[in-house]
Amino acid sequence: MLRSLYSAVSGIKNHQVKMDVIGNNIANVNTTGFKRSRVSFSTALSQTMREATSPTPSPYVEGTPSTIGGTNRVQIGLGSRIGSIDQIMTQGGTQSTGNPTDLALQGSGYFVLNNNGTQIYTRAGGFNLDTNGNMVDPATGALVQGVLADQASGTIPDWPVSPEQPTLTNLQFKLGDSYNGVAETALTGYSIDPNGVITGVYSNSVTNVSETHKIAQIAVATFPNDAGLVNIGGNFYVESSNSGVADVNAPQATGRASIESGSIEMSNVDLSTEFTDMIVAQRGFQANSRVVTVSDSLLEELINLKRG
Repeated sequence: MLRSLYSAVSGIKNHQVKMDVIGNNIANVNTTGFKRSRVSFSTALSQTMREATSPTPSPYVEGTPSTIGGTNRVQIGLGSRIGSIDQIMTQGGTQSTGNPTDLALQGSGYFVLNNNGTQIYTRAGGFNLDTNGNMVDPATGALVQGVLADQASGTIPDWPVSPEQPTLTNLQFKLGDSYNGVAETALTGYSIDPNGVITGVYSNSVTNVSETHKIAQIAVATFPNDAGLVNIGGNFYVESSNSGVADVNAPQATGRASIESGSIEMSNVDLSTEFTDMIVAQRGFQANSRVVTVSDSLLEELINLKRG
């Protein structure tokens, strides 16, 4: 059977995968925090028809020594295969929402969430508060993680989080909460700064005086290779053997992202790029399909030799 037939079939299959990836990118063009993927092809095995040879001495020719030159290996490629499907973890654009619990990361890093006991990571910061005051992902109920301020001193614990330091915990606050057990004070507002510090505004019902106190600080994780994270759906990632272990710290610490409150990060999918890649994939698919039809014509001609 013609080798070209199987080589073309491998090309058709690979371009189908490329179209699958492009389709997924376009489907998520408006998904908060989505990171596009790309497909890379690599060559398959090659069949060696003749091995390479090195230059060798030859007999004297007219009294002058000469050599026979080397020859290259003769190989026929056997098609292509999927080399990799990479996640492109570049920064997406920022969309203003005005909602103070909507958070966008500007730079490297991921929000840390607790999803039913499993630590997960995301760039999608469209959070809100549930009935108990927990900051959560509204689609899944996963709890945003950070460290709580010491209510007696109003300070944030030192980072990084370690066995000697306070561990990550759920971030919980809601309007009407009292501060440090003082019944006359109530939380009437809050803000989140670029360092991820949640600061509450507490009003005293007796003195009518308002005070600000730190409530908590949001955690941000970075990875040695964030392209190696495993996408588990829901805009969530988990660690893999090639992503490395999460390094959790405060926002803006050691090159981490800052947090922009009242905004969310949009998808990094660029439609012009995806449509261009779609055209390339379509033409590649058509060209490989043409090789199949021509190979079939050659086989048909070979079969018809018997009739002649």
